[in-house]
Amino acid sequence: MLQRFPITSCQWGKNHFMDYYRLVKDCLKEKPAAQKELYDLFAGPMLGICYRYTKSMADAEDVLQEGFIKVFRNLHQYKHEGELGGWIRRIMVTTAINYLKKNSRYQTEMIYTDDYLHAVTSDHPEIRLGAKELAELIRQLPTGYQTIFNLHAVEGYSHVEIGELLGIHEGTSRSQYARARGLLINWLEKKNGDIKKETYARTKF
Repeated sequence: MLQRFPITSCQWGKNHFMDYYRLVKDCLKEKPAAQKELYDLFAGPMLGICYRYTKSMADAEDVLQEGFIKVFRNLHQYKHEGELGGWIRRIMVTTAINYLKKNSRYQTEMIYTDDYLHAVTSDHPEIRLGAKELAELIRQLPTGYQTIFNLHAVEGYSHVEIGELLGIHEGTSRSQYARARGLLINWLEKKNGDIKKETYARTKF
């Protein structure tokens, strides 16, 4: 049975030096020290991924714990092809999506219609979205659009893959991604406008 380890500072920068073959082998033998080592190594960045799909840190931590249960349960399927972190990340993403689907607090916002979004302006490619600022804006989107935007823009899933994951049509994924992106740009434009007004007010006096 998997122990529930506390979330500690991760050793993500040391990945290149880790002996993953040895670590995975020891985890498959259910050695507690190896399980804790793997958890400590990836818990930090994976918590960030889980938080990106949820609306609270408590939910993100629930997803993380559920995700790691799946990681250890399916670790025998890891063939040492590609990075171990990438393999774990995919499990966390699918775990987060399943969590949203079965959690009543998110179900109403996992309906993909245009009702949740306001009208958006035309796209403006010249507007740059900073990583931290964009992450905060994405979290303000309804859960369904937040999920599609993250899957496509951040994780790199195609709209066909997103459709399969969410049980929606490819075209629905494309249209909702476009509308979510447009809404984010609208918000950023407004935010930039407010900042300019505030700066002007300060310099005027």
